[in-house]
Amino acid sequence: MGGNTFGTMFRVTTFGESHGPAVGVVVDGCPPRLPITIAEIQRELDRRRPGQSAITTQRRELDEVEILSGVHEGLTLGTPISMLVRNSDTRGGDYEEMRTKFRPSHADFTYKTKYGIRAWQGGGRASARETVGRVAAGVLARKALAAAGAIDIVAWVQRVQDLEVEIDAATVARDAVEANIVRCPDAATATRMIALIDEARKAGDSLGGVVEAVARGVPVGLGEPVFDKLEADLAKAMLSLPAAKGFEIGSGFAGTRLRGSEHNDPFYDGGGRVRTRGNRSGGVQGGISNGEDIVIRVAFKPTATILREQQTVDEDGHDTTLKARGRHDPCVLPRAVPIVEAMLALVLADHFLRQRGQCGS
Repeated sequence: MGGNTFGTMFRVTTFGESHGPAVGVVVDGCPPRLPITIAEIQRELDRRRPGQSAITTQRRELDEVEILSGVHEGLTLGTPISMLVRNSDTRGGDYEEMRTKFRPSHADFTYKTKYGIRAWQGGGRASARETVGRVAAGVLARKALAAAGAIDIVAWVQRVQDLEVEIDAATVARDAVEANIVRCPDAATATRMIALIDEARKAGDSLGGVVEAVARGVPVGLGEPVFDKLEADLAKAMLSLPAAKGFEIGSGFAGTRLRGSEHNDPFYDGGGRVRTRGNRSGGVQGGISNGEDIVIRVAFKPTATILREQQTVDEDGHDTTLKARGRHDPCVLPRAVPIVEAMLALVLADHFLRQRGQCGS
């Protein structure tokens, strides 16, 4: 059985289930002598952890990370780095009804059919709890990327349901994103988003939306044609996230409404560096980074587990109803922001190390 490892040179393998003893990650291929502290990893995990605001799941987990291997005296060793986060606030009894009933639009039915068994408490591996390991690994990926220069990665909530903010990706700052609980860099729009999510929460329902992200300072040359194009690996990374249902880069689907004469990004001499006027390519051309900002968007569906009665079937195929209990995000977007950043860092670090190994630069 595969599918739990991501990357070629910078490889991450996550492990653990939502309501098991722990979740974590093993990172293989991280370069040696990179300075790393638990505090740096913990800072990112705190951005992802549950219970951080009224519009996220109220599961209470401290998500305290333990480094089990691969780091000595504050430096990476070049050997596999294993990180563990223990689960403490598990309430398996909240899921008792789901032992035999499938939640609509969740992974219960498909996991049971594929494997003949499933971890029915909390969704097992299909839970967003699995992403703890991705976020921890993303911190190391940023460290590896530092050798490529000053690469700045920022993500934010661009849309909740039909409420969106239009903002220049080149100008978004992390401080503005972190200034409110919904992680939208525009304060006025953030206030409206929070109210919208809270309304859905009180109604026992959920909302979806879009997370946008930018990577600034990415060097030219990352990406491996043809099957490992940079945008192809970015798409795989983002669509591997729980609840992710769509991916765009640059102009995305909106670009299909333009003609080539409108959509092309003309080149110009940017003072000894080739630049493009406009960035409808989203920083990638021919599957290779062109030195401009990489701009992506990830669509997340409304949280599948809601506190409303729904039609479903049991494991014997009999029609029944299910009203879920437990603690669930009414909207995954605020906590998805650091996860999208982590996956963006993982892809870029992997391709940077591949480029360095192939071309020596």
